[in-house]
Formats: sequence, C-alpha cells, structure tokens
Amino acid sequence: MHTLSFYLIIALAFLPLTTKAQSIRATDSKYIKIGKMLDVQSGKWMHNQILEVNNERIVSISDKGFVPPKAEAIDLSNYYVLPGLIDLHVHLTSSSQLHGYKRLSRSIPRAAIFGVNSAQRTLKAGFTTVRNLGAAGFADVALRDAINEGEVSGPRMRVAGRMVCITGGHCDGGLLAPHYQNRSPSSANGPWEARKAVRENIKYGADVIKFAASGGVLSKGTSINSSQFSIEEMKAIVEEAHDRGRIVAAHAHSRNGIKRAIKAGVNSIEHASLIDDEGIRLAKKHGTTLVMDIYVSDYILSEGRKAGILEASLAKERQVGKTQRLNFNKAVKAGVKLAFGSDAGVYPHGLNARQFKYMVDWGMSELEAIQAATIHAAELLAWKNSNNELNVGEIRVGRFADLIAVKSDPLKEIQVLESIDIVVKGGKLVE
Repeated sequence: MHTLSFYLIIALAFLPLTTKAQSIRATDSKYIKIGKMLDVQSGKWMHNQILEVNNERIVSISDKGFVPPKAEAIDLSNYYVLPGLIDLHVHLTSSSQLHGYKRLSRSIPRAAIFGVNSAQRTLKAGFTTVRNLGAAGFADVALRDAINEGEVSGPRMRVAGRMVCITGGHCDGGLLAPHYQNRSPSSANGPWEARKAVRENIKYGADVIKFAASGGVLSKGTSINSSQFSIEEMKAIVEEAHDRGRIVAAHAHSRNGIKRAIKAGVNSIEHASLIDDEGIRLAKKHGTTLVMDIYVSDYILSEGRKAGILEASLAKERQVGKTQRLNFNKAVKAGVKLAFGSDAGVYPHGLNARQFKYMVDWGMSELEAIQAATIHAAELLAWKNSNNELNVGEIRVGRFADLIAVKSDPLKEIQVLESIDIVVKGGKLVE
C-alpha cells in the first residue's frame, strides 16, 4: 500500500508540469485564417482553412479548427492564398543598371550591400525562396547567412557562389585587356581543375553548383552557339557535386551545349534558348528541368543600352529572344519539366512575377505557371527537412509557413501576381 501511494504522489506531482508544458506549446503557436487556399497539386481552392504554425513551420491545417483566445493570428479570410513563390534563377547582388564596362566600377562589398535591398524587394514581391545562380566573392553566401540569422530581411536562399567556367568562357571576365591578366577564380580546364572549382565553391558555402556550358548573351567575346566544357569536364563537375549532395545547374544557350550537359547528368538547364527537338527529347528522357527566362529579353532590348549592355550583346539577344519563347512553347507541349526562373538582376529585382504572363502567353495554363514557381521549383531544389520532406513549394504540414495573398483569382488572371497584397514568411507578416 505504501508503494502504491508513493507512485501516486509522484504521478500527481508531475501532472501540473505536463499541463503547463502543453499550455506553453499552445501559446507558442501562431494561426493563419485563410478564406481560399490553393492546393497547387490539384488546382482546387480549399475554403475556410486554419493553419497552425510553430517554429516557422505548418503543424496543422483544418477547416474545422479554431484560433485559441489570445493566440497570435493573421486574418486572410478575404484573400486568395498561395504558397510563397520560388524563383530559381536570380542574381540578388547584381544591378540591372550596371552592365558591360559599368560593372567594373562595382566592388564586391558594394554588391553585397546592394543585395540587401534586392532581397527585400524580392521578398515583398512574393518570392519567399530563391536560387541565386552566381555572385562574385561569395557575396550571395554572405547575404544568405545574414538573412538566416535575422540580420536583414529577404527570401530563403539557395546559393551557387561563383559560376564555374572555362578560360575565356562566359563569366571569365573578358572586358579587360590581356595585360591586366583578369580571370575568374573559378575558371577551370580539364576534369581535375573542374572538380577543384566545385570543391572550392562547396568549401565556401555553395548549396548548388552552376557552370557555363555555352557562351552567354551578356559576356563579351563569347558565342551563344558555342559549347563550353567537354563532356568529360562536365561529368566531373556533376559527379563531384552530386557526391557532395549538391544539385547542378548548367547555363546553356547552344544546342550542343544543352545536349552535352543533359547527357552529363545536370539537374537543370538554364535559359535553354536554342534547344532543338533532340534536346527536348533528351531532357524528357533524363528528367532534366528547363529553367527558361522568357521575360528578360523585353527588358534587355528596351532598357539595356542605357544600362551599359554592349551592342554585340544586344545583337545576340535579338537573335535569341523570340527563338527561346518558341522553344519554350515546344517544351510545354512535349511535357518537359519546366520551372520558374527569371534572371532577375539582369532586370530590376522585385519585378520577377512579370514572367508569369509570358509563360501563359507561350503555352502554359495559369495553374501550370504557378506550379512552375511552387511544386516544380521545389522538386528541383530538393531542399528537405529532417524528415526528408521538401521545405517549400506547398501549403502543407511540415513545410515552412510561406504564403502570399491576393484579392482576386490568379487562375483566372495570372497578372494579379505582379502585385502581391500580403506576404507571410515563416508565419510572420512581411512588412
């Protein structure tokens, strides 16, 4: 009898502590009331949902839930709510007003400071996650870390650090005369140098590896029809990156550069401007995602000269812009994986959503365009939590509570996404 009484006393002693702990957890939660919530998988609107958020993540979703008295809540009852958008191709530390020789005046520290403003603009535009594909001096790594530590406001970032290129290739600093001996620290020749460049990027914080598989529109002295890196070099880059748990993005305009990169095993082709039917078949066969920036051409051709874009680059854009859009339409019809990437930084940050209209005009439905910037982008990022579930891309238990809200239905008029009314990141309103 004595023993039973002892254990009963112990049990009763701990009961208030358990109740208090549960109470603390309840008050730690935040709640979001949603009038219409988009299921991006099905395209259906779910009505009158309540999200519970704890530690930035969604812990429950219910149409029968309630908000406890005195709990912190965001009321989106009168809005259409979508997952936070994802842009897979930005350059937050690059200014749209500094192209060509003007870029030589911008120091790396100054670019990093500029990136703070760019990050804020991008987040306020509804893009709660971005993939930054190239920045000098690992300025994007510094920006990502500052955002993660709450020092500045901005989207969640996955970053590439320095783009890997060949000597004399896209990104290898062709603006200066030979006696300056200017070269990119990440230029590489041969498989082992390519592996070294990948290893250095990862050493200094890169989440993703990017390399140039062709010449570029905005680089001096490179042809968009050329291929850069041999298949052996590309395979070395991809193998090294995949061995270290990184996905690989290949900048590629040219037909052969695209096909070579797909065969080497890259995860995404950026731009894919001159992709041909064989390239489309290869992308579909290998499950390679195309990230085609089909808005940016308009800005380059209308505003580029004032920003310093060289005449040779403008000529290349005139050659490639319309062709890229036609090939985007072909890829949509063929059922290739397509994800949203804008190349913001070439044009002003915060205008990323202008591309949605172009995606719809060139073959996608409104839902497909939204899926490209949510679930399909998240699948390519392959960024997962401790439970091996994706972190972003859907309003779903376990994901970050990243949301955008608009007053009208984007499935009927995609351009409403160009002006987001409310942005929520991690369950907090973005001011």
